[in-house]
Amino acid sequence: MADIAAITEREVALIARFVELLKEEQDSLRGTDPSQLPELGTAKAALVEQLNALEDQRVAALAMPVSDKPRAAMEKWLAANPAQLATAVNWTKLLALADEARQLHQLNAGLVALHLQRTQEALAILHGRSASETLYGSNGQAATASGSRIVDSA
Repeated sequence: MADIAAITEREVALIARFVELLKEEQDSLRGTDPSQLPELGTAKAALVEQLNALEDQRVAALAMPVSDKPRAAMEKWLAANPAQLATAVNWTKLLALADEARQLHQLNAGLVALHLQRTQEALAILHGRSASETLYGSNGQAATASGSRIVDSA
């Protein structure tokens, strides 16, 4: 049987590194130089693969029914093995780091959306479209200007 404490300890180390990468990604997104983003994305993808493999190992080591979700299986195992203090501590750390990673990921996604919006606005300006060129059609919906001053002013 695999040592669940050792598996969870490795999971904690990997997810801690994942959180570090998310913070680096956030710094890059907040700055003006996004050149690190591709490298960070590649590193994050590799860590996700490693984390998934470790989770599979942990689930197999728990020997719980396949119908149990990994988190529920771990909670059941910990309840049935209260003497496994190191595993319980690792599990608590893992859950806290996973929550931190989720929050950082959401924040980074918001920053990406903001950059995308700014880029789209800049492209609209470069293509000669502006908000003032938007008119309303007879149905009350926004419609872009046709380019004819006579028609558009009517």
